Amino acid sequence: MGIFNESTENKLNDLLEKAYDAEKGFEKACENVDSTRLKSFFKSKAEERRGFRSELRNSLVANGMQVEEKDGSVAGRLHRVWMDTKALFSTDNEESMLEEVRNGEKAALEDYDDVLESCTVDSSTKQVLQKQRSAIQASCNKADYLEDIL
Repeated sequence: MGIFNESTENKLNDLLEKAYDAEKGFEKACENVDSTRLKSFFKSKAEERRGFRSELRNSLVANGMQVEEKDGSVAGRLHRVWMDTKALFSTDNEESMLEEVRNGEKAALEDYDDVLESCTVDSSTKQVLQKQRSAIQASCNKADYLEDIL
């Protein structure tokens, strides 16, 4: 048996699922822009989220947690469809994709804050979560910066 209670396990599995959604969302954003700078940014963020999933999964499994392997959420799939639709009708795909990324990053920050504030996790898992949260905050800041210079 793992060291986490059921509520914590559910929230941690949700973080894994949302990391998958974010990875696919960044890949979708990459498809919807022409700017090589943005393509590079979105591609690196997709790779980062793939790494987040692996790192978090390894930490959880090491603590005896049963990890649910899912291919994202319904909400994530719907959001990616929305990104395609928005890109189709937008006159400025770069700005609209950065806006969607920023919205997703802000939601991810809230998810990480919820887990860090309301769940009891071991110190190694907490360090993983804090490191990933910091990277998401940096990504959000970079999206703001990129929008300002475009």
